[in-house]
Amino acid sequence: MSCLFGVKEKMSEEQTVSLIDILEEDEELEEEASAVLAGSDSDHCSYPQGYVKRQALYACNSCRPKGGEAAGVCLACSYKCHEGHDLFELYTKRNFRCDCGNKKFTELKCKLNPVKEEVNALNKYSHNFSGLYCTCSRPYPDPDDQVEDEMIQCVVCEDWLHGRHLGRVVPDCVELQEMICESCMNKNPFLWTYAAHLSVSGAAVQVKEERDAEESNTNLSTKDEKGADVIEPSCKRSREEAAPSCRLKELRAIGQQRSQSGAVFWPSGWRSKLCSCSTCKDDLSGADLSFLLDESDTVLAYENKGKTNEQRQPGHDPLMSALDNLNHVQQLEIIHGYNDMKTELKDFLQRFAEEGKVVTPDDIRQFFEQQSRKRRRDDAGCF
Repeated sequence: MSCLFGVKEKMSEEQTVSLIDILEEDEELEEEASAVLAGSDSDHCSYPQGYVKRQALYACNSCRPKGGEAAGVCLACSYKCHEGHDLFELYTKRNFRCDCGNKKFTELKCKLNPVKEEVNALNKYSHNFSGLYCTCSRPYPDPDDQVEDEMIQCVVCEDWLHGRHLGRVVPDCVELQEMICESCMNKNPFLWTYAAHLSVSGAAVQVKEERDAEESNTNLSTKDEKGADVIEPSCKRSREEAAPSCRLKELRAIGQQRSQSGAVFWPSGWRSKLCSCSTCKDDLSGADLSFLLDESDTVLAYENKGKTNEQRQPGHDPLMSALDNLNHVQQLEIIHGYNDMKTELKDFLQRFAEEGKVVTPDDIRQFFEQQSRKRRRDDAGCF
């Protein structure tokens, strides 16, 4: 999932999908859900935690009065307080406090944490909270858009933009990179200096200046010689002189330029190469960009945390909830039966997956008829 909102897929009725495709897609969806949702608490409102560093958020279109103020609710409140409502899934946002039940909701009271301040003054809102995205301000999915396109989140404004509206060609392996949209780059011009030295090779030049792409084909992960010469000497001098230098000033002095248009893509670890001198820290704080110095702020870090939490604290199985109302003997009988059927179904489907065949309704019907006959034989043997 990383920084991708999704790719709309359109398949004709004549197309078929093999079971192996279905199994792989199902596994990917489970991993994405674990990455995004497991990083947030599904049982307790996040409001007592204050402005959470990053969490999954939703905007309720059912509870928002027409023309009312934007509001966001946490994962738990989307389940407990807004079940069955028309919700806009916002993916994740940083430094946000749950609004559920505050004065922005005229009738709704939060079931999980009813005592809340009237407003959360530090929350930031965008047109995403109205179900609109990108510079084109369209909904997602867009019923009127017939173009297959991916949506990518800007790490600064956290809006989602269509790949075709970024003003540049989307690079390969975009899942491992962060993007800052052109609007946010222009609002913070110093970022263009960093972009000339640290951004993914070909940023924007593939669209407007192909000749410059050959000259500035840098790759941070492999650290070409020019990039190393830019950064390493400043570190050595700072150690020798025991006085911190400003990396941003050094990069400006070099004078390397790039086209200041289009979105900018940044490789993994680029934040650690930003200057952290006291002046730059103050400037970042003044621009409300201090989070750029925090590598744990990234969506990738949040997703990895979610996957780890999911592995440590797996969700409660609905089957086990149902078993709580049965006696011990009944529980054992159902568990054994369930495990046997699950194993047999997995083996049955695996044959189709290995051969790349499509499972038909007749195949599924045949499997359960066999299970039914087997169960009748077992019951007859017991009696």
